[in-house]
Amino acid sequence: MKMSLVPPLPFPLGELPLYAGDPAERADAARNRRRVLEAAQRLFERDGVDCTSMDAIAAEAGVGKGTLFRRFGDRASLLQAVLTENEQAFQDQMIRGEPPLGPGAPPVERLIAFGEGRLDLLEHHAALMAGAESGQPGAYLRSPVWAFYHLHVAVLLREGAPQLDPTLAADLLLSGLSAQLFLHQRVGRGVPLATLKRQWTLVARRILAPAGAAGGRRRAPASRQDSVSGRA
Repeated sequence: MKMSLVPPLPFPLGELPLYAGDPAERADAARNRRRVLEAAQRLFERDGVDCTSMDAIAAEAGVGKGTLFRRFGDRASLLQAVLTENEQAFQDQMIRGEPPLGPGAPPVERLIAFGEGRLDLLEHHAALMAGAESGQPGAYLRSPVWAFYHLHVAVLLREGAPQLDPTLAADLLLSGLSAQLFLHQRVGRGVPLATLKRQWTLVARRILAPAGAAGGRRRAPASRQDSVSGRA
């Protein structure tokens, strides 16, 4: 009996769980959490992420530093919490929004829309997102937010490019959308956002079979075209 080397996905195709943030809190705890997040957001906007310390956030919010660390664990977790609303809005569009980001479009178009949406988030929040990625080694890659994105990409890959291992291929694709790399490309190299989006589109079309090509054989690329069919 031949064993498949591609691991099963934890959810059926097309069914993604929406990350809903933290569990329900007591009213007073929720108010304190909101006060801390609003204080952090004010300081990040005024002084920048790199110049804002946990001490400054605690003082601005009117709480002790110990309380801050007990509530959020570390600086990276606090940065991720500040990002939650923006992340949730993006995720909601992926789950319930209009195609191509939402359901109803071919996998290749959904993957392109996801990458472009992620790049737009990075354009506005790269410093915060880089900080959220810089906690304990591997912590961000085990976070609910990253797990959601990874599952989304893996589902699209499994549907549109079944010859690939969707878990490993999703790892590779998402590594190209990290905040640290984005800052290096945009700030260090001066690459325009439009160029990054265009390159993401080309990569997505190379990897995923166009609509209607599932089950077909790989074809030679046509003249002056950026996409090729994928083997099913």
